Amino acid sequence: MIEQNRWGIIYCPKSGLLSSSKRRWEKIQECLQKENILYDHVQSESRGSVDRLVRMFIDNGYHTIVVIGGDSALNDAVNCLMQVDQNVREKVALGVIPNGMMNDFAHFWYLDEDDYAMTIKALKRHRVKKIDLGLMRYVNQEGERCKRYFLNCVNVGFIATIMNLRRRTRHFFGSRGLSFFFSFILLLFQRLDYKMKLKINTDQIDRRVMTICVGNALGYGQTPNAVPYNGQLDVSVVYHSGLRQIAAGIYFFLRGELLNIHNVHPYRTRLVRVEKAEGALIGLDGRLMRTPVGPFTISVVPESINFLIPS
Repeated sequence: MIEQNRWGIIYCPKSGLLSSSKRRWEKIQECLQKENILYDHVQSESRGSVDRLVRMFIDNGYHTIVVIGGDSALNDAVNCLMQVDQNVREKVALGVIPNGMMNDFAHFWYLDEDDYAMTIKALKRHRVKKIDLGLMRYVNQEGERCKRYFLNCVNVGFIATIMNLRRRTRHFFGSRGLSFFFSFILLLFQRLDYKMKLKINTDQIDRRVMTICVGNALGYGQTPNAVPYNGQLDVSVVYHSGLRQIAAGIYFFLRGELLNIHNVHPYRTRLVRVEKAEGALIGLDGRLMRTPVGPFTISVVPESINFLIPS
């Protein structure tokens, strides 16, 4: 029988040097032991393994599951949780110790990837909050109806391209600065706007759009006023601008201040219908979605999971 307060920890190492990853885990272990936390841990071996490991902890009766990873790993954990029966899910609290290339949802709660001690102390207090999830419903390339939950945001268009380039170049170069620099160079060869048809509340949008972000939380700076506990989604729609404004837009995006530029139209809603987004990439919680075909919807599912938050 698993102790009620024992954590099930899934460690998702950053890509890079094994020695660096090992040292990082050793430091986290030291903090866990210093706080006298009971835990069992497993290491994620691949992108698809988080789902399997979360299910293993649930099946073995763990009530606290902590992901040491970034937005994508946390997204996998959430989607696994949403597949189990609600009466089982109600007994599980999910937490995160940020350790990924992108940790935007952790940043929403002011969790710092370099301050393990503070994060572990916060999680130890076991303050649980019911939080909302976003939900994207779409049809895949085989014609099957699919759904994918998200904590942070869905991006469609130019910013999804930037996020994809950031992830790829960060994986290759390791350095945050170098990844930004080479992402800018590669952006010179990307499309700047897309023909889209959207419905948001009573507004029908049928025109060329540079990017849209549907945020349940910060949205990597594009939906800075969104919170995952008000039963609504924030949406930023950015129309095509001149090259100077695009350069300014990228600058403000990287600073998390996208709403400071012109041609950004903000909304708050429960449902977004995307009827058409010709040739636009789609990113969900920082990961590229390769399977959606045709129209899709993005909605909010209020108070879906138990999440451990700081005091």
